[in-house]
Amino acid sequence: MNTEIASYMSKISENYQVRYVSSSSSSETIQNMNRIFGEGLHFLEGKSYIKVFTNTSVHSFIVKVDGSKFKKGDILKAASYSAPAKNSIRGNIFNPSSYEAVSWTGA
Repeated sequence: MNTEIASYMSKISENYQVRYVSSSSSSETIQNMNRIFGEGLHFLEGKSYIKVFTNTSVHSFIVKVDGSKFKKGDILKAASYSAPAKNSIRGNIFNPSSYEAVSWTGA
């Protein structure tokens, strides 16, 4: 599962970098912003979910085990800092094409 999480976080980072390609900022500034964003991208495992962060903000949650409504690997939008939005999934980390719409700003 760690490989899939790394791939998911890479997709988030790539989406952030694409946002600044057309920016009028200097190349050095863009590289620095991309580096800082990448360094802040991390995750923490909880009891039921894996919480994905962009710096100090919660980006999304990943379901750890199959349940009645969600499957292992389902990506959920953050409803708050400590809870996911349980209305619908935004993709699954085991199927990279399912989370193409996920952006750096959130699931």
